[in-house]
Amino acid sequence: MRTFIQLANTPAHPLPPEWQDDDVRYPDTLVTHFVQEWTKPGDVVFDPFAGFGTTLRVAEAMGRVIVGLEYDARRVEYIRTQLRNPEAIIHGDARHLASYKLPQFDLLITSPPYMQRDDPTDPLTAYSAPGRGYATYLDEIQSIYAQVAPLMRSGARAVIEVSNLKGAGGVTPLAWDIARAVGAVLHFEGEIVVGWEPHYGYGYDHSYCLVFTQ
Repeated sequence: MRTFIQLANTPAHPLPPEWQDDDVRYPDTLVTHFVQEWTKPGDVVFDPFAGFGTTLRVAEAMGRVIVGLEYDARRVEYIRTQLRNPEAIIHGDARHLASYKLPQFDLLITSPPYMQRDDPTDPLTAYSAPGRGYATYLDEIQSIYAQVAPLMRSGARAVIEVSNLKGAGGVTPLAWDIARAVGAVLHFEGEIVVGWEPHYGYGYDHSYCLVFTQ
């Protein structure tokens, strides 16, 4: 697989009005790229931070078995309207991933909820609770992927789409910090840089797809 790809940052369809000002989805083409490269029909694709369901919807349409977790109950209900198998999305907390009856998977694709170092809320609660600091956030991301590891079939990959973040307080090297945290519990295979057209956000026109194996 190439280590630099360029994609249009254009969602396939609009979200309902309540979320249109908070549309941080990656496009269908990103999911298609990795599902085509690293899975075959009937393989299991997993997303522990399902968001608005892009990974699940695209992978299901490509003939893959899907399973996902999402913390926000309203988003879960929305995702269920987008899937042929609505039971594939679980209303749950990825921090307790091992407590759910999840199948082993062939490919994980996700983008975790982002956090800047000075953010006051906790991204892993859909920003609904006070934050406990950036270091705790990274510790919890690491714990989530430690729970992911036993679910990975032989040859499975975990892809995390993430960016560094420019803000008023400077740059939060989120992509590099997540690579370090998850790399302590999974093998870091490398990164694929995605150049986005016309733009990405957070002060950048690219993001990273971090790739891990067992």
